[in-house]
Amino acid sequence: MSFTVAIDGPAAAGKGTISRSVAAEFGLAHLDTGLLYRAVGRRVLDGADAIAAAEALTAQDLENPEALRTAEVAQAASRVAVMPEVRAHLLAFQRSFAARDGGAVLDGRDIGTVICPEAEVKLFVTASAEVRAERRYLELSAKGSDVSRAQVLADVRERDARDAGREAAPMVAAETAVLIDTSEMDIAAAVAAACDAVRAALAAKG
Repeated sequence: MSFTVAIDGPAAAGKGTISRSVAAEFGLAHLDTGLLYRAVGRRVLDGADAIAAAEALTAQDLENPEALRTAEVAQAASRVAVMPEVRAHLLAFQRSFAARDGGAVLDGRDIGTVICPEAEVKLFVTASAEVRAERRYLELSAKGSDVSRAQVLADVRERDARDAGREAAPMVAAETAVLIDTSEMDIAAAVAAACDAVRAALAAKG
């Protein structure tokens, strides 16, 4: 059975945690599509051309996701993600993953609008920039990063503007997406809301 859950939203809104939880709850495969762009961004930081890096990307580039979750790599990922050629090289990989037997959960910024517009479930997970910046600041501080709250908030706002304003697949909620605002919601409640949407779609699919 092919069944796709598309989860979009800005950085640090909680979509990664929600996506992994939904995948585990329903036995679906999971792909954090942001890792693809982070891996390309990492290669660019190491001196590679962005388009060549996207074309040559392999599963091995995703094997150490924690190494790709730095603030520096996140900014590089956002910069390469505005390039139509980079997005084109990664499109087929994502669509193939989404169509796998047994179903899949994909999270990113354009899953429900571009990658999987026919997904059975579309969610848009968001939160205020201030809340997301605080979450990211605490996460980076726990890893020993020397960052300030003001700088993290500025980075979040800069990335939001770039992701929403890019010509190629801008970040926007799909028309039929269920909105989950986690600004004042704990993760358990957010996961429950996402799972409710998936259950409803599965029941409708029969």
